[in-house]
Amino acid sequence: MKNIVVRFCGDSGDGMQLTGNMFAQLAAELGHEISTLPDFPAEIRAPQGTLGGVSGFQVELGSEVYTPGDKADVLVAMNAAALKVCTLGSHFNHPQAHFDDHFALYHRNAVVIVDTDALTDKDLEKALYHTDNPFTELGIPESVQIVPVALTTLTKEALKDSGMDNKSILKCRNMFALGLIYWLFDEPMEKAIHLLEDKFKKKPALIAPNTKVIVDGYNYGQNLALSINQIHLDGKPSEAHGRYTSIAGNKATAWGLIAAAEKAGKHLFLGSYPITPATDILHELAARKDMNVMAVQAEDEIAGVCTAIGAAFAGDLACTTTSGPGLSLKSEAIGLAVMAELPLVVVDVQRGGPSTGLPTKTEQTDLLQALYGRNGECPAVVLAASSSANCFDFAYEACKIALENMTPVILLTDTYLANGTALWRIPQLADLPEIHPQTVPEELKGHFNPALRDERGVRYWAFPGVEGFEHRNIGLERDAEKGTISTNPENHETMVMARKHKIEQIANSIPDLKVIKSQITNDQSPMSETLLVGWGSTEGHLHAAANALGCDLAQFNYICPLPRNTRDVLSQYKRIIVCELNTGQFAAYLRSQFPDIQFEQYNEIQGQPFAVERIVDYASK
Repeated sequence: MKNIVVRFCGDSGDGMQLTGNMFAQLAAELGHEISTLPDFPAEIRAPQGTLGGVSGFQVELGSEVYTPGDKADVLVAMNAAALKVCTLGSHFNHPQAHFDDHFALYHRNAVVIVDTDALTDKDLEKALYHTDNPFTELGIPESVQIVPVALTTLTKEALKDSGMDNKSILKCRNMFALGLIYWLFDEPMEKAIHLLEDKFKKKPALIAPNTKVIVDGYNYGQNLALSINQIHLDGKPSEAHGRYTSIAGNKATAWGLIAAAEKAGKHLFLGSYPITPATDILHELAARKDMNVMAVQAEDEIAGVCTAIGAAFAGDLACTTTSGPGLSLKSEAIGLAVMAELPLVVVDVQRGGPSTGLPTKTEQTDLLQALYGRNGECPAVVLAASSSANCFDFAYEACKIALENMTPVILLTDTYLANGTALWRIPQLADLPEIHPQTVPEELKGHFNPALRDERGVRYWAFPGVEGFEHRNIGLERDAEKGTISTNPENHETMVMARKHKIEQIANSIPDLKVIKSQITNDQSPMSETLLVGWGSTEGHLHAAANALGCDLAQFNYICPLPRNTRDVLSQYKRIIVCELNTGQFAAYLRSQFPDIQFEQYNEIQGQPFAVERIVDYASK
């Protein structure tokens, strides 16, 4: 097979995230492209074995991988609840639900490995089955290859002499399942064991029992010659030279911030408050004191952004991280940074809302808040990352734009990117673009005027405590010529337009919008005059959909300002379908910028990434 989709699914305590991540990491180290989707409940852990407690991890691996896949080719179901949720999807409570390709999470010809020890009468009752045969009740067709494995019994047998208690032994079931999957894919066990040793290096007592279980799982498939074929990926591993790893979006974001600070010759300051799903960025940066990172866990969201603004005034590369609810709280302070014209990077890892909403689920619903969610005429740059790997690139780009243009930059990622992983080629610092902070020239020493701007309309960055560059920076409107407080009506309009122009001119230094052309030539495709449009994290799904449809794709990473050639691109197509995980925020924004162009909308707000097949179904009509 060229590509394959694997889904691990079980109870929240069954280690599905660890299992999936280890499998994906090994695939990445072997050079396969990967895309992953951790999918866990938004609630505090539900009772064991219930439908509400099911946690999943899905990964697609191979070549030309764009998404984690719509449906799994291989499913590992650790209990009865996991089997039901993966068979019926979101319809598991519907009395008439049965296996149907429209909503099942695995294919009709999938391999399904099930722990038969977790299908007892008690387990079936917890998962709300009505009969003692879950396979018949769920209507699973014969084309699905059911592989019953007594995972619990086999794990207990493997570790009976380990000295571990029963509870600890049961936590190793996932490693037996992982070993079986390694056999199924004929993966090298030496690399798998090395990866396991690296995962547990801080808990060395767990290395030996988990190694034994994972090897036993592999040998179980090998020795019993299970009635399923091993799967071999024909897709070629990446041939580009370099060092590769599997990286999650939050870690990539943190590393992008660190790299930008190094390149700019600045200390990196993070003022932040823990919030799902952005907290991992704070964790990563707090551990990087060796890289001149100063991370402050503030008492709330407002304090987090205000400490960052203070650091920006003092001359640091200043950042704050949050999710949608926190961005709301930070809005007044971001307005202060706009008025004071200080460089500030705000990372918003979007989640389902409003209010507490769906903290572990993904949405694209903060776009209009990022664009307009501040009082007054308050323009800021808005960027959006489009893959877990390029969170690094756009965190770096956000810092570059902020430092060179003296402005806040809001970087939008989301839960799908933050927790998901992708194959990433580790760049060399020397190869990254240069960053030139807008530091005040030395020749202005002694007669510095904070109202001065360069030819782009960007004010200069002077630091407190430096003789000859004393100045005040305030949140009140300033005189355009002197930099002092001003309430003059005409001056206010002048300053509003100056701040607006400063953001608009950034379009001159960002890349043009590139169209991803269909792999089907336009002469062959009936949809050659159709353009899919997306922004941020939907790129992989829209790319796959565009390939299936034979149409083109325009994916936006630069939202405000838009690329200079945006109108030229859009005007070439008769049908433009804007696809986003909200009710149409980017479509509304495009209509406001290009009122003479017609836009269709395809929207989903289900807390999940797009399903490629649903986009294809809509666009084909």
